[in-house]
Amino acid sequence: MLRFVMRSTLLPLYNAVPLRRFPLIFFSTSFFGDNPLLVRDFIHAALYDPNHGYFSNISSPVGVLEKSIRFNQIQGRDAYLQYLDKVYKHHDIVWFTPVELFKPWYAYAIAEAILRTANLSVPLKIYEIGGGSGTCAKCIMDYMMLNAPERVYNSMTYVSVEISPSLAKRQLETVGEVSTHLDRYKVEQRDALDKSGWRHADPNPCWVILLEVLDNLPHDLIYCRDQVSPWMEVWVEKVQESLQVSETYRPLQDALISRCIHIVGLDRDEKAKGRSFVSAARRIWSKAFPKPCQAWLPTGCLQLLEVLHWALPKMSLIASDFSYLPDVTIMGDRAPLVSTKKDGITVDHRSYLDAKGDSDIFFPTDFTLLERIDHHCSLFSREKKNTTSKSTKLRRSIILDTAAFMEEFGLPLKTKTKDGYNPLLDDFKNTKFYLSVPTHNMN
Repeated sequence: MLRFVMRSTLLPLYNAVPLRRFPLIFFSTSFFGDNPLLVRDFIHAALYDPNHGYFSNISSPVGVLEKSIRFNQIQGRDAYLQYLDKVYKHHDIVWFTPVELFKPWYAYAIAEAILRTANLSVPLKIYEIGGGSGTCAKCIMDYMMLNAPERVYNSMTYVSVEISPSLAKRQLETVGEVSTHLDRYKVEQRDALDKSGWRHADPNPCWVILLEVLDNLPHDLIYCRDQVSPWMEVWVEKVQESLQVSETYRPLQDALISRCIHIVGLDRDEKAKGRSFVSAARRIWSKAFPKPCQAWLPTGCLQLLEVLHWALPKMSLIASDFSYLPDVTIMGDRAPLVSTKKDGITVDHRSYLDAKGDSDIFFPTDFTLLERIDHHCSLFSREKKNTTSKSTKLRRSIILDTAAFMEEFGLPLKTKTKDGYNPLLDDFKNTKFYLSVPTHNMN
């Protein structure tokens, strides 16, 4: 499998307009002031700062194809890649998402999964977090209009929660290509991680869609100088009398990091270190062979799911993202790729500190950990209301490879070329789907 195919949903495969570089001084003045930042806040600023963030400064973040690709008219893999080469050179964009490359079939599969699972006795309500160009929303609503009972389409509501003003506008334009969709569709321009934006909890059943969202959510970094020392938080701060930034380490005190450490299970490792029968041997070994280590924590994912489970306690969830990334050189479990497109060439950085508004930062999703976070957040939300015990299972969930998901819910023949090659099934080996629905124990 070629490297660019595995990264195709988030990085440009071909020539694109070079991204603007910013002098390092903007970091010290705009991001920091005089205060250090937790790594998650550093990453959030590097990606989403309205003036200097990556998503604010790329010329056109999400590509839109004028028409669907006719896969049955393409001979095979080589011809498909040549076709993509022409498409990328024709469009001034940074990437095409899979929902765009395989429209309408990719979104149709998601719509079918929803239709098979939803309680159709109540009006269907769908939230999409980070709706891109609006293609997924339009295609899902197309599918419901064409395939669902008429009352389902007539009573449905589709809400896009979008942080980008330009993408929010684009989504309305895309969905508005079918005028009747606009009666059922709206865009809320806000940050989904901000609890106040949801205003109040909605007790009704609904669906939440997260496509290529988790990989760009902020993460935190923790550090341990050897095998027996406790984990420490990593902060980013300015180097005095310099334009450079560096890491500093502090004892664990952030509540979100502590909750994430507990879910990951690293706190159990800490307890094991203190046991007398192993601690002595570890101390001797750590002095002889000290080995610093670090781990990336999906605190942005935890924060988002905590908010979603509070705001939408009866939500069903469909998420799709990278399960692993190739050629990662940054240290640590679940480490990201940090890449800059310059003069048509993608350059991977060896440190996340090199991300200065011109770089994409994206993480692999540990889907088993995602499942743990989802179940934890459902319990955490319900326990706050004193409505359930810890032993009550509130979610049913499944993890599927993209090919398995498409074979179960989609029409894989529609993305098959003449010689049998199917890019949707064959080239997205490092992506998965996560489906999670509430159980009958939900009240």
